[in-house]
Amino acid sequence: MTQRAPRSWDPSRLPDQSGRTFLITGANAGLGYFASEQLARARAHVILSGRSPHRLTAARDALEARVPGASVQTLLLDVSNSGSIRAAAASVRGGLFKRQRLDGVLLNAGIVHTPRERKTTRDGRELVLATNALGHFVLAAELLTTLSKSASRTWTPRMVWLGSMSTRMGAYDPVDIQLERGYRAWRAYVQSKVVVQALGMEADARLQAAGVPVESVVAHPGYSIGGRTPRVTGVNEPGLWKRVKDTLQAPVSQSKEDGAASLVRALVDPEVSGGEYWGPRHLTRGLPTLQQPSKTSADPEVRQRIWETCERLSGMEWPFARAARLAGR
Repeated sequence: MTQRAPRSWDPSRLPDQSGRTFLITGANAGLGYFASEQLARARAHVILSGRSPHRLTAARDALEARVPGASVQTLLLDVSNSGSIRAAAASVRGGLFKRQRLDGVLLNAGIVHTPRERKTTRDGRELVLATNALGHFVLAAELLTTLSKSASRTWTPRMVWLGSMSTRMGAYDPVDIQLERGYRAWRAYVQSKVVVQALGMEADARLQAAGVPVESVVAHPGYSIGGRTPRVTGVNEPGLWKRVKDTLQAPVSQSKEDGAASLVRALVDPEVSGGEYWGPRHLTRGLPTLQQPSKTSADPEVRQRIWETCERLSGMEWPFARAARLAGR
């Protein structure tokens, strides 16, 4: 893939999303919140999900105050907890929300500041992998048939996976995917993002092969930091020192609001296609453009190995055949 010249993309003037519903994981702060706000301004119905009811309430209140008339609901979801994932997905499938359809999912939640020592979830999975990658693998599988039923002649539902520019900073081949040997905080983060990107690309290949009318796209936000981001009460409230420190990084950084533009474009732009990789034009900042992913996460053999490993660790196989049968086209 090569970069496309970016056409005008104004996050405050998105294509009208009236009648569409999008689920955002990790929507109570950062990229997830600002992506949700951009979608709400475009008149989409937005399901904010996160693991803290208090933070979700604060994010919903902030969004409704900043976007009058926004259509928004909240959903408790901890992507590191398989029980929470399945309960949340059942709520969406069961029609407990205002609109009994799902047009897209932004798989955004994750751990950026990884623990110095290796930690595991209740299921015994390495925490960073479980939160950034494995949980979203399960969630996307649980919601696949719901997404496919929203397909039409004018709309193909999408799932967007949150990649990272850090995957270009070295060859991280996740052979020891749970880092049972030689855990390091930085490696845990980068390797989890290689897994995310590999899953996103492999998902699209498998969706196409199975005839499922759902697209899978990977997008990264560049270097988006809180100190360069607008203050939003209960969502983003950086102190003076963080403002000063982050402002010094202005030449190579951008706000989380700007970083969310790549994610939202990957989710709703009709020019985007499944299997693509999107991010800021200048890698760390700028307008969202089509880009080339790291060689490791794009390698077909690595993708297949990672997919099969995630199936084994999660005990989950995606219902491709059923999703194809239930497609609403």
